[in-house]
Amino acid sequence: MNAAPEEITSLVGREVYSNNGVFVGEIEDVRLDLDAQAVTGLALAELNHELFAGRVDGNTGVIVPYRWVRAVGDVVLINDVIERLDTGSDESEAEAELEV
Repeated sequence: MNAAPEEITSLVGREVYSNNGVFVGEIEDVRLDLDAQAVTGLALAELNHELFAGRVDGNTGVIVPYRWVRAVGDVVLINDVIERLDTGSDESEAEAELEV
């Protein structure tokens, strides 16, 4: 049974968490590929300051690739790769993907 499609704008305002339950940020906007008619990224604001300390200032958001999204419901779950920014492991992949 397929769920009814939702408006893309319904993503705006939802909180984003890692698979491990760590708050990442809140969706402020979405990045679209109009030719492919697909969402390619989520623009986050209200960021978890501990995760992004030293990488973004208080007025800057980030865009995470949509392929990191694992589930969309009342909140959005993304891969734990975002947490690796904080620990320093696998930083090259995460920083290459994360747009500040």
